[in-house]
Amino acid sequence: MWHIVNWRRLAILLTPTFLRGKLMTAWLELMVDGIESVHYEWLQFRSDNLYKLAHNSQICYLRKALNDRFDPSLRRIEISSGNAYTRQYIYTDGEQKPKWLGTMYLHGDEDYEDTGVDFIVKVPTDLVFSIYAMTALVDFYKLASKRYKVIRF
Repeated sequence: MWHIVNWRRLAILLTPTFLRGKLMTAWLELMVDGIESVHYEWLQFRSDNLYKLAHNSQICYLRKALNDRFDPSLRRIEISSGNAYTRQYIYTDGEQKPKWLGTMYLHGDEDYEDTGVDFIVKVPTDLVFSIYAMTALVDFYKLASKRYKVIRF
């Protein structure tokens, strides 16, 4: 792999053989220590980016990313479709329609099909997490036009 480098060994191998004493080797290792730490941070950054590129807004990948981050052992976070209730309108006197409405249920604005959410992230009640971190992760992966809400079940 091209990105894995043993910097200490490389520094010693690039030194002429007549200068490879214990003091020079210790000095070279001290000089290479900063490069090694920057290289380690770059490797971590690279692996994080490769993980982000391996996931997208599909439900299976989004659920995997959420479970990897917030519930790695039990993997209980679920994603379901949003509610799609149809609206019931109350008629005015001018429309001369019947006034009996029957049984009506009240729902929030996000539960109707024309202005509702596209998917629901269901999180177990006993799971401890930061809602801000979860919304940031969902916002990173979801499509721009999709709306969602996070609920506990």
